[in-house]
Amino acid sequence: MPKIEPAALAALRAVEAELDQRWPETKIAPSLDRIRMLTEILGDPQRAYPVLHVAGTNGKTSVARMLDALLTRIGLRTGRYTSPHLQLVTERINVDNAPISPERYVEVYRDIEPYVRMVDQRSEGTGGPKMTKFEVLTGMAFAAFAEAPVDAAILEVGLGGSWDATNVADAKIAAICPIGIDHVEYLGPDLPSIAREKAGVIKEGAIAVLAAQEPEAANVLLQHSIEVDATVARESMEFGMLERKVAVGGQMLRLQGLGGVYDEVFLPLHGEHQGRNAALALAAAEAFFGAGAGRQLDVEAVREAFASVVTPGRLERVRTAPSVFVDAAHNPHGAAALARALSDEFNFRRLVAVVGVMGDKDARGILNALEPVVSEVVLTRNSSPRALDPDDLAVVAREIFSDDRIVVETRLDDALETAVQLAEETEDPDEPISGSAVVVTGSVVTAGEARALFGKEPA
Repeated sequence: MPKIEPAALAALRAVEAELDQRWPETKIAPSLDRIRMLTEILGDPQRAYPVLHVAGTNGKTSVARMLDALLTRIGLRTGRYTSPHLQLVTERINVDNAPISPERYVEVYRDIEPYVRMVDQRSEGTGGPKMTKFEVLTGMAFAAFAEAPVDAAILEVGLGGSWDATNVADAKIAAICPIGIDHVEYLGPDLPSIAREKAGVIKEGAIAVLAAQEPEAANVLLQHSIEVDATVARESMEFGMLERKVAVGGQMLRLQGLGGVYDEVFLPLHGEHQGRNAALALAAAEAFFGAGAGRQLDVEAVREAFASVVTPGRLERVRTAPSVFVDAAHNPHGAAALARALSDEFNFRRLVAVVGVMGDKDARGILNALEPVVSEVVLTRNSSPRALDPDDLAVVAREIFSDDRIVVETRLDDALETAVQLAEETEDPDEPISGSAVVVTGSVVTAGEARALFGKEPA
């Protein structure tokens, strides 16, 4: 990303300060009325381009980035809307597979601001709230994509599906990543309830591309697809990952697509879960272009697209000797995928985890998933007011780890320094530091702030 001028950054922060006066993204109301009012006033920009919708519990951003790479390489101008961001809010709205500039972000907001205020007045006039921050951001993305204009838009669901602001778009393709337990206060206490909410992005006559699911979630998704007469493609049936080999800097894949087999596909990401995400993204792209039996996408274009994929904050190495990785896992399902990748693809003699978790997340589940693969945990917090206090996190950790494996640091920068020092400790002075590592995880905010501390630019 080009260097941001101070004036542009100041204007961006001013807009963010305004948006932060609205309902936060962690608070939702089960209604699409406000976002519908805004899009109608704006002339329904979300209908100006075909949409690929990505839902599920984990893997959404990775799949969205892979889809963006595939569509871009095949020749389309794309828009991509993802959330939350790691470091800078402009990461959320992408055109041409890159974040819009701070200047453009501010311009789009100021363009739609008068109409947002109109919706606020109408909603408050009937006893409702103003538009939420996420609703405004979604309207901004729709408008930016229409003005570009883009040939296709890839939308990542913010939370849930049916009542998510992105769901005013009628997607041609709905890609559903694996569904797990998360956001139970909004989505329901069990997998069928959560799956029912996420199935809402599968619209009448659409193509639903489904990652492998737990049976109770799969049944809900299939039943909903039948009800809306959607065509279904399922992982391990119509598409999937046939073979995976760990390679330097990532993995080499052989993928079964809807149109045939794609071999020698290098993906510069770690973990079996990313290989499966690649299979899901490939099938969704094939469905979008109408590929099917005997009709493949250009294999070389697919290879080039996957080789170009970058997913910041997803088992991303930000330092070597000792290696430091950041990963945005923020629920037990994501932490388990992270633990498997660390165990399967690396052989560290010592692995130290820096963990900062939000107060409304399943800290116990996250720590349980990490315990088998880490030597010590350094418990800390990020800058969010929602962050769990490290001392409270330590109470949970002591049920899982022995006291000699736990360190508490109230500041993230101190936690990183402590973790690196622990990783470098050895009884053998001849043992290389490269045999140890640090992983920073527990929250998207924790991962983003760690990236910034290691000098990584937003991407």
